[in-house]
Amino acid sequence: MKYLKNLSILTILFAFITACKVSKKSTSIDYTIAYTAKESGNVDIYLADQEGKSKIKLTTHENRDGYPAWSPDGKRIAFYAYYDGRKTWSIHTMNADGTNRKRLTHTKNMWDNSPTWSPDGKKIVFARAYRNTEGVWTEEIWIMNADGSEQKQIKPLNGGGPYFTKNGKIVFHSKSNTSEICIANIDGSNLTKLTNNEAEDWHPEVSPDGKQVAFMSTRDGKKEIYVMDIDGSNQKRLTANEGDKWYPSWSPDGSKIIFASEKRIYMMNKDGSSIKKIIENGSQPAWLKISH
Repeated sequence: MKYLKNLSILTILFAFITACKVSKKSTSIDYTIAYTAKESGNVDIYLADQEGKSKIKLTTHENRDGYPAWSPDGKRIAFYAYYDGRKTWSIHTMNADGTNRKRLTHTKNMWDNSPTWSPDGKKIVFARAYRNTEGVWTEEIWIMNADGSEQKQIKPLNGGGPYFTKNGKIVFHSKSNTSEICIANIDGSNLTKLTNNEAEDWHPEVSPDGKQVAFMSTRDGKKEIYVMDIDGSNQKRLTANEGDKWYPSWSPDGSKIIFASEKRIYMMNKDGSSIKKIIENGSQPAWLKISH
């Protein structure tokens, strides 16, 4: 009888522990969308679940933090921050919980922005903007190791908003008379223009399967979200609502796109249908590309 009694107690304890584990798992939140918001005086980086119902604040820097970009494994986030009264913008990384913040670029009077990770997480490519000695506004594409070492310009690429493709190429918006979406090898060779019109095209992001590019364009009068195939074909407008649209970012499975408009963040299907607001106050969204 004593043996059966002890066995019953152990069975109850095991069931209780198992229930606790299941309960904990069922109430856990997947914070998969990084974004910026101004809620307490400064612009900081936040995380939210894909429905925008829960959020956490990651940064508390005295100046602006912005343009978050997830590492491929979801463990780190790259971003930029202001210094010297906004005269200097520097690229940083931090853990996904906001700890272990590291400043990677330190060049004064340069606007380092738009960081993105290579597919293997070993490199970070970013844009650098500044006025040259003749006062001309200049935009360059730079690359470095993920720890900030071996920083170098990718010549002859000029522009911003770089993003890696699955096979290690770079898409970005070039800057000449107008901004056009281009693609090039990581060493700057084989530069190919994907868009070609009199409007401005910016901020490309490649779909997780590597087959499409989402981007912003003013070709229809306002800033709207478009998609095209990776070779520049089949360009299609997705949005047509009031207000400018910015910063498209794909879901992990490529079925949805989030974007910012009027300091709010919206989600839609990749064909532009079923648009809904998910975050009331936010911009510069970046969707983690790992499915949970």
